[in-house]
Amino acid sequence: MTPPLGDIAHIGHAQLFTPDLDASVAFFTDYLGLTVNGQDGDTAYLRTFDDYEHHSLVLTAREQPGLGRLALRTSSEEALHRRIKAIEAAGGSGKWVEDEPGIGRLYLTTDPDGHEHALYWESEYHRAPAELKPALKNQPQAKPNRGVGVRRLDHVNFLAADVLANAEFQEQVLGARPTEQIRLDSGKIAARWLTFTDKSYDVVYTSDWTGSAGRLHHIAFAADTREDILRAADLAIDTGVFIETGPHKHAIQQTFFLYVYEPGGNRIELCNPLTRLVLAPDWPLITWTEAERAMGQAWGLKTIESFHMHGTPPVL
Repeated sequence: MTPPLGDIAHIGHAQLFTPDLDASVAFFTDYLGLTVNGQDGDTAYLRTFDDYEHHSLVLTAREQPGLGRLALRTSSEEALHRRIKAIEAAGGSGKWVEDEPGIGRLYLTTDPDGHEHALYWESEYHRAPAELKPALKNQPQAKPNRGVGVRRLDHVNFLAADVLANAEFQEQVLGARPTEQIRLDSGKIAARWLTFTDKSYDVVYTSDWTGSAGRLHHIAFAADTREDILRAADLAIDTGVFIETGPHKHAIQQTFFLYVYEPGGNRIELCNPLTRLVLAPDWPLITWTEAERAMGQAWGLKTIESFHMHGTPPVL
């Protein structure tokens, strides 16, 4: 049985591993405009200016880049325990930790592919220091005067060996709604976009062309306007940030985007999806065929996934 919608309120934050912590912190602060809100040994906590919580991103030093955990805030303490019961009823397991500032206990579990998910309810509202106090009291922090100035962590795109199994975990166990997907001619689901909110997507699973499990495609930060994405591209070429593809417009979900790489080796998307919402309670799952996907993005740019489908790795 599909659980009731609304138990997951939103994406709280994501953790990235990086082999060069100092360079990664510099990228996210100088280029994207995030603020460091604490550091504990080899882990730094950063926040976007419009995040009401302690942090939006956790950077942890490791030998290889990748995703540590995706943290999801529930809509209540009761919702948290409902999702734990759903995880256990589906044969999953987890453990409690309390290892992040500004956050209470987190329940750690994994999806079928091995990506770590943290579910939590208790969270402290951010109080900006005097030098970052906003002029408007309904904004958690002043807008940054440097870099792109991204507003929030928008979504996470996982690579998965089995897209369908992982998407069904999000739907049947955590309560996400699927909004769009790619079905190959073989019938295999190559990607699926899902949402916990009125946003058109919060998490995505994309087929891993290597057949590996537990890897990351990208994390994405939202900017206010399309012009911000174009400005991000200009800032990238001026500051030596590697652009992989874009600026352009996705056909699926219609997001205006730019893909770049941070120095630790993780792909980062800058996107402008702010005006596209899924308000229909009976929204139909939109399916794109292999031929439709092969046509590329909205204006014809070849997709990263098209390289995957043909067995050739993307240019990094």
